[in-house]
Amino acid sequence: MSKLEKTVEESFHNKKIREYLKEELQLSTRLIRGAAMDKRLLVNNKVVKLNYKVQTGDLVEIILSKEESQNIEPEKMDLDIVYEDEDLIVINKPPYTVVHPTKSHGSGTLANGVLYYFKETNQNCIVRLVSRLDMNTSGLIIIGKNQYAHMALSRDMQKEDFKKIYLAITHGNLKDDKGTIDLPIYRSDEDPVRRVIDERGQRSITHFEVMERYEKGQLVKLSLDTGRTHQIRVHLNHFGCPIYGDTLYGFEEDEKIIPRQGLHAYGLEFPHPKTGEIIKLTSKLPKDMEALIEKLKSKDF
Repeated sequence: MSKLEKTVEESFHNKKIREYLKEELQLSTRLIRGAAMDKRLLVNNKVVKLNYKVQTGDLVEIILSKEESQNIEPEKMDLDIVYEDEDLIVINKPPYTVVHPTKSHGSGTLANGVLYYFKETNQNCIVRLVSRLDMNTSGLIIIGKNQYAHMALSRDMQKEDFKKIYLAITHGNLKDDKGTIDLPIYRSDEDPVRRVIDERGQRSITHFEVMERYEKGQLVKLSLDTGRTHQIRVHLNHFGCPIYGDTLYGFEEDEKIIPRQGLHAYGLEFPHPKTGEIIKLTSKLPKDMEALIEKLKSKDF
């Protein structure tokens, strides 16, 4: 059973517990109210109401586990679980998999498979996506197992110690081995899906490091300070290095080269929502990207 525990310090003596939980634990009003209504808010092992005034030395507990349901059909699926504890799970999503059900993809999504896994392992959780990836982008996705973990992880995504690292295989070669792209991204006036570099757009920052260079391309590691739509794809294309298989920003090329965009969410670094300990995770390149690299290394490509 997942729960939060905190001993009240003297500086919070005689404060109402709702204020204490907001200030000390940074909990949302919705989470606090829900815990109180469900009698999951305890002080010294006794259920309390929101008008309770905490005293120095009180042990405050919030039980995070609760009965929940979700309008998603569980479906058996092979999941590549990279990390899991009682508060979160990190999945290495394969390419061609939609993350969450939509009108056009009502089943076969990652969320369907994760919900089946939760039920099979007797975990009373729903799927709370902290991060998302396009259907054709592979890699690491974080899912919170409870309301608090989802809230904390979503909040911390804006902080410097939360890092998302990608690997991309591109046409062409960047001039520098490493550097930072700081160019604003704007929704195209001509195509609502496409993004462009435009001074009217939002500031967008991508750090890059070329890992390998080939005659007709390169393997690039990228990390983001901002999370704009299509940010990596737009920034790389602007410098004449569109991602292989990216038909929106690159070329209509032979699917035998790679049938989707060669972009993989390779690594994550983030503070655990409860302990603050930095978790560092990586995942292997999928087979289609490994195969493309071998082709690029070949003299016959």
